[in-house]
Amino acid sequence: LPTMVAKRKAEFTVRTQQFKTNKLLNRKQFAVTVVHPNWNGTVPTSAIVKKVAQMYKVTDENQVSLFGFKTQFGGGKTTGFGLIYDDVASMKRIEPNYRLLRRGMGRKRGVARKSRKERRNRDKKIRGIAKGKAQTKKK
Repeated sequence: LPTMVAKRKAEFTVRTQQFKTNKLLNRKQFAVTVVHPNWNGTVPTSAIVKKVAQMYKVTDENQVSLFGFKTQFGGGKTTGFGLIYDDVASMKRIEPNYRLLRRGMGRKRGVARKSRKERRNRDKKIRGIAKGKAQTKKK
């Protein structure tokens, strides 16, 4: 590999297009284009979120949601979609749970229904004091 010129983690530029203000959903929506010619792989979404928040002077980075990134064949350019909510409360209300989970804001799923039923049926086979011990052991 010494003959290949190694690409460094370099700077990247973020541009937005088709910028719209959606007052019904309390957000601004736009297409994001990231140009990263000297970057190995793709730029982390967290870094792009920081830059978009800085560009639009957003107070809290949790109000920014970026998704759907596709890297152009050959690299160097990535396009995706972005939303900036007016406040975190409206983001939590409107944004789908899977995207909130990516940002670390959503509700985690509980124990699966089948697992609960299987555990209950296993516990039916145990009698007396051992039943309490079996339940605490599993938690």
